[in-house]
Amino acid sequence: METRSTSQKRMKFGKLKVVRRRLLQQYEQQPFVSCLAGFYSCRWKRYQRERIEPGKCCCNLRECMFFPLLVAAFCFSLVFLYTWGEGKNDYNSFDWYNYGNMGYWFLWSLVILIVAAILFAYVSLLLVLAMCLLAEGQRLYLHWSHKIGTFLVLGFSIACLFALSILWRDHRKTVRLSFQVTAPYLHIGAIAIMVLLAWPVSFHAIRADKKVTQMIIVGPYLAILLFLFLIPLGMYSPCIREMGTLGPKPALIGHRGAPMLAPENTEMSFLKTIEHGGDGLETDVAISYDGVPFLMHDDTLRRTTNVAEVYPNDTGKAASFFSWDALQKLNAGMWFLKNKPFVGMGSLSKADQKQAKNQSIYTLSSFLRLADSHNKLVIFDLYRPPEKHPYRNLWLRKVLDVILKEAKIKRHLVLWLHNSVRSFVQSVAPGFQHTMGRKAPIEDLLKHNIVKLNLVYTDMSTEDIRKYAAANITTNFYVVNEPWLYSLAWCSGAHSVTTNAVHLLKDLSQPLFLMTPQQYSIMWILTDTISAFLITLIFFLQWWRGKNFSCCPAEDSNSMIENGGSYNKFKTELSNMPPVLA
Repeated sequence: METRSTSQKRMKFGKLKVVRRRLLQQYEQQPFVSCLAGFYSCRWKRYQRERIEPGKCCCNLRECMFFPLLVAAFCFSLVFLYTWGEGKNDYNSFDWYNYGNMGYWFLWSLVILIVAAILFAYVSLLLVLAMCLLAEGQRLYLHWSHKIGTFLVLGFSIACLFALSILWRDHRKTVRLSFQVTAPYLHIGAIAIMVLLAWPVSFHAIRADKKVTQMIIVGPYLAILLFLFLIPLGMYSPCIREMGTLGPKPALIGHRGAPMLAPENTEMSFLKTIEHGGDGLETDVAISYDGVPFLMHDDTLRRTTNVAEVYPNDTGKAASFFSWDALQKLNAGMWFLKNKPFVGMGSLSKADQKQAKNQSIYTLSSFLRLADSHNKLVIFDLYRPPEKHPYRNLWLRKVLDVILKEAKIKRHLVLWLHNSVRSFVQSVAPGFQHTMGRKAPIEDLLKHNIVKLNLVYTDMSTEDIRKYAAANITTNFYVVNEPWLYSLAWCSGAHSVTTNAVHLLKDLSQPLFLMTPQQYSIMWILTDTISAFLITLIFFLQWWRGKNFSCCPAEDSNSMIENGGSYNKFKTELSNMPPVLA
């Protein structure tokens, strides 16, 4: 009898230790769960939380309706952040557009990027907290302040994407181009997210009490996973190519010189381009009121000179209506130090700052002499003077006189872009490299002796580049500033690019993201294999945990658990020993 009594006591004591161990495991996790629920729901107390019973929904009806909005806010904010981040190549154009509408210079592009990053980080944190709470078996309840924040993120992201689609339609082409170099790495990121989601998905699927519920949980997850596993079959990137098939590095043409290092269209800017090994110089040519061709991109002088100080009553006056004597009195460099027109500009040395302060408007003649002395290609946009200008009908002849008679630049260095009276230019100035600013049939290009195309980078097409190259017509793309975009142009076979960042792109020894098809196949197979193994392991661990959980008698644990899993008090082993051993 004593032996049986001792055995029963040991059995009860052992059973008590099992229950105590499970309670301790739950108790030890409470600080972590408290932080999760506190940040997500502002419910820091254990009695405020509620565990999900097996087979039950993770939240009430109101929360079930709101959770898809949280997921939508995450998706839209991610899409906008990626879209805007990949559009960094055109931030200067965006800020210039806003300057034209608002009248003052500000880096709105950088502000939008920072706001988009903060909002995405915020909604991502909420989603991560929700996934962790689900993985811990906690019922979801998003605090009302976070619900307002989620609506703000969703509204901001949708509004910005809509504005981009209306005001900046070419930006969609930029995003599509970016996929050609980032898609393999986005694929790895998406697979990694699916591996992380496997934990909460398997947790709720294993504990679901109905097969239908399990299929609803697991079915979409597996469908998305299978899609991600197979999507590389449809991917294309010119940077995935066999060894030895990569063409030469595209030549670099400085867009208005080196406008990230010096004031645009000034002597200093062009010297910086030459200093950093640029192969050519691009600029914009206007005609002064007394017939002097000078370099200026904008219609007015407000942005790039101190015209508001020297001629305060003429700030809105067209640049072409100023005489050359009046233009010479303006400073063309102080604005650069004040406004810092590019995101990520480095600080200038004291010598460069001093040089920039003393820049003036540059003439076409001086520009051509500089390029000729350093054997650099030149390409320029010619702006016809406005009506009532004395040289409105003589401007092309005036430009040609400067090229042929004053500067006397070597003719093969001139990429003649202007399309009107091209036949006349070919007759009076044979030797120019005639360039077309749009795509056209090869027959028409050869008929007009076109040897180069100058295209916006959004028109980049590997197939078209190869087609034109077969007819000895090279391609130049503008304006290419970002390394990924330059890498894509390189892999696509572009002959040259016009860029604001000669000093950055010159250091690229090979395209970014360059790999062979064999290397990509190995990366793809390894990613899918490792992720499939990890996901299978996670599902197995959840099944094993669920099986062990079901082995523990309910009557032993339920007496200590109240409110479906929230612990109102914790009974220690010592407090339970007397009734068990009695």
